[in-house]
Amino acid sequence: MNRTNIDDYSIESLIDEEKPKKRPLRKLFFYIILIIIITIIYSRYVGTSGLFIKEYSIESNKITEKFNGFKIAHFSDFHFGRTTSTSELKQLVDEINLTKPDIVIFTGDFIDKDVKITDKELSYIIDELSKINSTYGNYYVNGNHDLKYDKFYQMFESANFINLNNTYDVVYNTNNEAILLSGLSTNKDTVFLEEALKDDNYIYKINIMHYPDYISDIKKYNFDLVLAGHSHNGQVRIPFYGAIYTPNYAKKYYKEYYKVDNTDFYISSGIGTSMYNFRLFNRPSFNLYRLRKVNQ
Repeated sequence: MNRTNIDDYSIESLIDEEKPKKRPLRKLFFYIILIIIITIIYSRYVGTSGLFIKEYSIESNKITEKFNGFKIAHFSDFHFGRTTSTSELKQLVDEINLTKPDIVIFTGDFIDKDVKITDKELSYIIDELSKINSTYGNYYVNGNHDLKYDKFYQMFESANFINLNNTYDVVYNTNNEAILLSGLSTNKDTVFLEEALKDDNYIYKINIMHYPDYISDIKKYNFDLVLAGHSHNGQVRIPFYGAIYTPNYAKKYYKEYYKVDNTDFYISSGIGTSMYNFRLFNRPSFNLYRLRKVNQ
C-alpha cells in the first residue's frame, strides 16, 4: 500500500516536470521588442508621410479692416533628399496655393546638408517653388543646412523669393497702411533693425528666422509676430513628455507656440527629417496664420 502511494507520487511528479513552464519575463521581453519594432517602422514610413496644415487665428487690436483676414503660409525644414523628394514638394506647393495666402514665408533648411542634388533636381525645385502664388510676395531666410549648399540663394531667388536675411521689407495695403517684415540669418546681425524701426509707422511687425532661441536677441524690438523653424518641435515626441531631443539654438524654445512678452511666437514643426529619418507623434506640416481684427 505504501509502495503504491510512492509510485503514484513519482508519476505525478514526472508529469508536472514535463509540463511547459510559464515564463512571464520572456513574454514581456517579446512584447517590448515587438512594440519597438512596430514603433520604428511606423515612425520611419508613416510618421514621415503626408502633409498637414496647422491653422492659427491671431487676434490683434492693431490689425485694421484692410488687413483683417490677412493670411500667412509658413513652411520650414523641408530637408530635401532625406524623407522628402520632388513628389512631396509638388504636394506642398499645391496645398499652399489652395490656401490663397497673402504672403508666404520659408524659415530655412531646404536641402539637407548630407544630400547632393543633381542639376535636374535643382531645375525641378526652382520650377515648383516658382509656382507658389501669394498676393504680396514670398520671403525666405536661410537655415544652417542651407549654408552647406552653394546654390541655395540662387535657387530661391530664381524662384522669385525675396531674401530677408538680416534685412527687411514693407507690405502696404491700398490705404497705405504698412506691415514690417524683417528676417534674421543664422549668422544674425540685428543692426539693420535700428534702421528699420527708426520711424516706426507700422501697424504690425513680423520677424522671421531659423533659430528659435534667437528671439532672446530681439525681444526689445517688440515684434507682434515672430516665426521660426529648426526645432521640428521635437522630431520624435512622446505623449505626456514631449520632445526627446532638440538641436542647438532650439533648447529654450522648441514647441509650437509661446507668448514672449507681447509677441506671438510660432515655430514650424517642419516637413522633412534631420539627423535621423524618423518622425513620431509629429507628422509633416506647414502653418497657416490668419490675422484678425479685434472688434472693440
